Amino acid sequence: MNRTLINFAAFQAGWFTCVLGAANGMPWLGLLAVSLVVALHVRTAGQPANELRLLALCVIIGLVFDSLLVASGWVRYPNGMLLSGMAPYWILAMWALFSTTLNYSMGWLKSSLPLASVMGAVFGPLSYLAGQRLGAIELLEPLYGLLALAFIWAVVMPTLVYVAVYLDHRRKAVPVLPLQKLTETE
Repeated sequence: MNRTLINFAAFQAGWFTCVLGAANGMPWLGLLAVSLVVALHVRTAGQPANELRLLALCVIIGLVFDSLLVASGWVRYPNGMLLSGMAPYWILAMWALFSTTLNYSMGWLKSSLPLASVMGAVFGPLSYLAGQRLGAIELLEPLYGLLALAFIWAVVMPTLVYVAVYLDHRRKAVPVLPLQKLTETE
């Protein structure tokens, strides 16, 4: 089977496990599922060290931004909170899971940072809305929360795509700018 398709399916399975686990008072279930997906992903990746760097960056970004959303009072997570005012561990697991898609099922975004920004601005908030519909999160201030999410994802998505390209090409000693020239060397 195609690696991209497997990556997409694994992401979807992990996403639903995280959200439904959190919605049903079992946020640890998502952490377990994501751990398995990430372990398999890193084990089979062409550049495991780069995938781990990308994963660490995603988790740090997720910790900062999702914790800011909690502290702002715009988003509330009913389950999986280890520290008050901080993002729950299952959301951080989802950021790790998201990192596994950047070089595979979302790798097509590497050809256009503006497109990555638009996709992030649209689908980032939609993902949180889906999480709310399934009972895993609460958007306490929906308008402000969704606007913040759109802004965050409009910046985060192209940034992470750029980092994925940079890490991939760093070992080839190819200049980092402009992005278009990087993707043409493949």
